[in-house]
Amino acid sequence: MTRTQKRIRNIGIIAHVDAGKTTLTERILFYSGQIRKTGEVHHGTATTDHHVQEAKMGITISSAAVHCAWRDHTIHLIDTPGHADFNIEVERSLRVLDGAVVVFDAVAGVEPQTEVVWRQADRYGVPRICFINKLDRAGADIGYALRAIADRLDARPVLLTLPIGTESDFVGVVDLVTMRALYWRDEDGMSFDVAEVPDSLVEEATRHRQLIIDACADASSFFEEKYLETGEANPADILAALRRGTIDGLFVPVLGGSAYKNRGVQPLLDMVVELLPAPDEAALGETAEVRGTRLADGEEAARLRDESAPLAALIFKITHDDFGQLSFVRVYSGALEKGQKVVRSRDGRAVRVGRLVRMLAASREDVTHLRAGDIGAIVGGDFASGETLSATDEPLALEPPVSADPVVRVALAAKTRDDRDRMGAALAKLLSQDPSLRLETDDETGQSLLGGRGQLHLAVSVDRLRTDFGVTLAMGKPKIAYRETVSAEVRHTLRLKKQTGGPGMFAEVVIELGPSEPGSGLVFEDRIKGGAISAPNISAARAGIERAMDRGPLGGFPLVDLKVALVDGAEHQNDSSQMAFEVAASRALREACALAAPVLLEPNMNVEVTVPEAHVGDVLGDLSRRRGQIEDLEDRGGTRVVRARVPLAETFGYAGALSSMSHGRGSHAMRFDAYGVVPKELTTPVLESIR
Repeated sequence: MTRTQKRIRNIGIIAHVDAGKTTLTERILFYSGQIRKTGEVHHGTATTDHHVQEAKMGITISSAAVHCAWRDHTIHLIDTPGHADFNIEVERSLRVLDGAVVVFDAVAGVEPQTEVVWRQADRYGVPRICFINKLDRAGADIGYALRAIADRLDARPVLLTLPIGTESDFVGVVDLVTMRALYWRDEDGMSFDVAEVPDSLVEEATRHRQLIIDACADASSFFEEKYLETGEANPADILAALRRGTIDGLFVPVLGGSAYKNRGVQPLLDMVVELLPAPDEAALGETAEVRGTRLADGEEAARLRDESAPLAALIFKITHDDFGQLSFVRVYSGALEKGQKVVRSRDGRAVRVGRLVRMLAASREDVTHLRAGDIGAIVGGDFASGETLSATDEPLALEPPVSADPVVRVALAAKTRDDRDRMGAALAKLLSQDPSLRLETDDETGQSLLGGRGQLHLAVSVDRLRTDFGVTLAMGKPKIAYRETVSAEVRHTLRLKKQTGGPGMFAEVVIELGPSEPGSGLVFEDRIKGGAISAPNISAARAGIERAMDRGPLGGFPLVDLKVALVDGAEHQNDSSQMAFEVAASRALREACALAAPVLLEPNMNVEVTVPEAHVGDVLGDLSRRRGQIEDLEDRGGTRVVRARVPLAETFGYAGALSSMSHGRGSHAMRFDAYGVVPKELTTPVLESIR
């Protein structure tokens, strides 16, 4: 590990909305000396919520990159949104980060979006530290939060700081590694006093410290042997073993505090540098390298995460402002220098890099280079989100972040002729910034349809066209992004035979079609034997099948989750071509789908509603009328938490309905779950309503 990267931490702050991510980020910047005064989310003055929409709405919409220093380490930090509609920001941030701090509300515990971001971190293998925030709130219970992490996230939490006092009496924490008490006396939390562990907490602190030692023994055989031999565990050995276990994903360290009340943030920063990995430090015994695909031959290739290796850097986010395009980049290997020529993975072209900067939210600091492990941005240039910049002599493509499909669409209409003239360019910039948006054209009406992850996502996106690009558009009523699939298995043969004056077209394909697992898309199987169809024509047939999945037989919605096997066919020596097989396979799939009991699919949402006990009956009845399936009912300190699965089509206007039912005392969170079959009795009315 080079010294440069050893002292770098690339981390993200992730959580459910309103857990306190941005407030925590603000305190981190303040205590590290990066800012002189803390802003507040509710005042619209937070450093990372710098966009006009974020200040107005009081929520994070776009991820913001900042950097600071702590204990001779450089921390690159990305504050991410907590609302489910803006999950693409979390996805692409986790793709380029080495660690994360997951923030929990000490009253609510694990909330719906917390589960989503946790699974995203699992997918990218990102080690985590948990921060139980808001310990000063009425009803705060760190024990409940620990149990929720274990039960709902299937994780092993290891508590490192024990709260001193509860709710309004929360004044400090016991550091269980050093067994000392930390008390925050100053209002700004800049300093704290160190004292002995209070007598009332000695027994509980000793019990939790033993749990730490048990976790360390599981993570490190060296620690276990030394502890068994001496019966003692010094802080340095504990931290070394905790670091190994955290990076290898054996457990998650947990700390507590109150970011808003300025308590518990410094110990968290200490653990970020002590326990989370450096950019060239690998988890689970893997080699510290980055893997990609060589552009020259399409073969897999690996690069050491070192400055001496050839350049490999990933563009993970694009924004636009008055100065032009800003491309956020993570350098994995080599170095990216101002004026350097690099290969752009999307087209293999060599282009020159212009101005380089490091970001502090909306502010920029010019730099001459970004080295392995750094996160920064390129000002200007023509780059795309998800593409790789690599050395000209060894071009490489890294895996881009995943982008989910939209579940809601709205029609867009320009308000003036000037808006109409500038609409295309503005939408192109918007889509380059947010890959989870999709722009389509309605075949019948010619209207532009903008697809996104929810109503708030679309409303914010259309408003951003006005605030950022000066284009005002009217937005139509939301439309559900339905899908289609089949529920039966069929075998279908199609022969394409056309003869004109010149060469004819001949292709015969036999396919077997049936449903596949939800979320699988298209599962294609080549079962041709004896050379009945040549390899190029098999590839063409597959391309035709993929093309035919654009429109299903019921309402013309995209087809999903199909299992298609090409089992037989025939060619003509003169009249067969790849085009003929593509056309034949496309027609075969369309005809087979119509015969295979097609069904309509609708997006379903996971809905979590928190209401006082007195109103839970009304909520359950309302969810039932909305075709909701109740999955869990939890008692949480005088309130009830209802978890249900509800079709998206039935959720429009739910916020107002819940407010009315609960007299303004209820709250809810909603996120996309999966597609489900529309009941037969509703399929015809749904299809008629959207025609």
